[in-house]
Amino acid sequence: MARLLYRLGTGAHRRRLVVVLVWLAVLAGSALGATTLAGDTSDQFSIPGQESTTALEKIGQEFGSGGGATARVVVQAPEGQTLTAPPNAAQIGDLVAELNSLPGVASATNPLDPNAPAVNAGQDTAYSTVTYDVSPGELTEEQRDALTTTVADARTGGLTVEVGGDISQQAPEIGGTSEIIGVVVALLVLALTYGTLITAGMNLLTASVGVGIGVLGITIVTGFVELNSTTPILATMLGLAVGIDYALFIINRYRQELRRGADVGTAIGVAVGTAGSAVVTAGITVVIALAGLAVAGIPFLTQMGIAAAATIVVAVLVAITLVPAVLSYLGHRALPRKQRSAAAERAEAPERGFYRGWVGGITRGRVVSLLVSVLALGAVAIPVASMQTTLVPTPADGTTQARAEQLLADGFGEGFNGPLIVLFEGDNASQAATRLSGEIADLDDVALVAPATPNADNTAALLNVIPKSGPTSPETQQLVTDLRAQLSDVDGVTTYVTGSTAVSVDVSRTVDEALPVYLVVVVGLALVLLVLVFRSLLVPLIGVLGFLLTIGASLGATVAVFQWGWLADAVNLDSAGPLISLTPIVVIGILFGLAMDYQVFLVSRMHEAYHHGRSPMEAITSGFRQAAPVVVAAALIMFSVFAGFVPAGDATIKSIAFALAMGILVDAFVVRMVIVPAALALLGDRAWWLPSWLRWLPVLDVEGSALTAEKAGDERDEKALAGSR
Repeated sequence: MARLLYRLGTGAHRRRLVVVLVWLAVLAGSALGATTLAGDTSDQFSIPGQESTTALEKIGQEFGSGGGATARVVVQAPEGQTLTAPPNAAQIGDLVAELNSLPGVASATNPLDPNAPAVNAGQDTAYSTVTYDVSPGELTEEQRDALTTTVADARTGGLTVEVGGDISQQAPEIGGTSEIIGVVVALLVLALTYGTLITAGMNLLTASVGVGIGVLGITIVTGFVELNSTTPILATMLGLAVGIDYALFIINRYRQELRRGADVGTAIGVAVGTAGSAVVTAGITVVIALAGLAVAGIPFLTQMGIAAAATIVVAVLVAITLVPAVLSYLGHRALPRKQRSAAAERAEAPERGFYRGWVGGITRGRVVSLLVSVLALGAVAIPVASMQTTLVPTPADGTTQARAEQLLADGFGEGFNGPLIVLFEGDNASQAATRLSGEIADLDDVALVAPATPNADNTAALLNVIPKSGPTSPETQQLVTDLRAQLSDVDGVTTYVTGSTAVSVDVSRTVDEALPVYLVVVVGLALVLLVLVFRSLLVPLIGVLGFLLTIGASLGATVAVFQWGWLADAVNLDSAGPLISLTPIVVIGILFGLAMDYQVFLVSRMHEAYHHGRSPMEAITSGFRQAAPVVVAAALIMFSVFAGFVPAGDATIKSIAFALAMGILVDAFVVRMVIVPAALALLGDRAWWLPSWLRWLPVLDVEGSALTAEKAGDERDEKALAGSR
């Protein structure tokens, strides 16, 4: 692979204009395609074939319930008054009339209508259901603003009026202030690493081309397949971080070759053949981890994984083709001005001195370093034991949605914000629903069972079940299970339990059940990959155990902040609650790939030094000094990109970005730079042992050692030939 990539790099150098123009054409074509073919994304998470999802589809067929967006306008009377008092009732009538006249509104119910009242027993709290003629993802800003303005105007009459529901759910956007700050920090890290702003800007520019093509491609796909709105954000976040890092590895090696006296073409070829081999290996690892999300059997997770994996593929292709082409234009300007004629390693001496001292201290105190690090990460991982997941987002404190939910909870009970719907199908559906409503009301955590609602031909009926507990509580989740058990054997009818709360319960349980399977798959892949790369059993074992510590600490910190509310202000968290269901499995998939990246880049240098005759301790020190600086820079860049998405406010992205940022810090600075060298120093020669019955395994030269040796031999031959002349 190294020789193939060497030829690819030199080819990009010779045909640099063609390569740049091709990539610009692909970018322009992607932008044109995204403009003309883009479709809508969805904010909904569901799993086709599950009981709750199937029931919603049947309800749409049997009762004609469309997929229109809905909002609930909640009204509360002034203290000591009732909503049925003539002045308040008149205000409600005016409000409902105004709601019905808003753009896009199909209907708005009157909560005081005697035929379908929506007022609590104390008659001080009521709600109007506003139904739109478009789906939630198609609501326009004009429609949202019109509703919020109407609600604000209704407060002037003395009533308390708030609004919640689909109207408050907006697709997350890319390019906010915090994301820009993250990119600026990444640029500063690059500038400090390279010592030249032009190289830092070139690194960021090529990565932006890759992530732009990847995200625009995803946008094109939305014209044919409905994707979740989180998918492009996740692809942007991951593609940008990985794209910057992969270019960094190749540019760093190119600069090293220039300092050693190589010409531009040779330096590019060697950089792509050596560092490019590691980039390709690392990219394949991340792609496998992301595509492996399909193991869960959950369509929206599979789509997210494949979309993000496609963005990684583009990032790798950009790194091994566009980056060398642009480096060809930069030439020696990729180096700081003072280094362009300086001695080979002069600029790196102070940096290596620091890293020599670091790794020396770790290896000398290897037992203490290992124990302290493992115990510290184990302590951070403790909150994982109490992790809860849900698909029901907790509204931000102080928002009208949060106030609306609180008014409904106070007026109708906590469970009113997460009602369960029971669908009965069959010739006797209405009678069965009426007969069983009493038994359902006797179940634990049931506050109210509404009268049965039959469809037009009396072949189906609906029961609304209001729990006593809120939609994210364990009691409500248990009620879903109890309801299904109670209704599992009803003669003459088929029953389904559904509603947004039941969908959340089903998705969360499916993801939780898939998580151990997925973890076994990725850990198994890690072991196989690392055995092939390092031709050792203990080094891969250390790498995998380190990965498990990374996952534990990352998710533990995320639970402590997002579920328990610790340091919530530091991450701009409005309200604490269960994690979004897809957070753990997505974080595991992404961190697996990134952790293996750092393991490959760091330990492969140690592996190379050991097999060139260095002692185990010398190999650790030598490899660490060479690889640690670029790993540190890469980790800081990736951390800044991920951290930039944390304050944005979208609940799904916020928790995933935080977990990834914490995972990067833990993996790069504790696992790979403390635990790994300490463990390798403790094992000595045993770390690189491979049983004889496994020595048939192929050699994966991820650092291009054979190519380096070949080029060194060519240089010796050239010098010998010159000397003979």
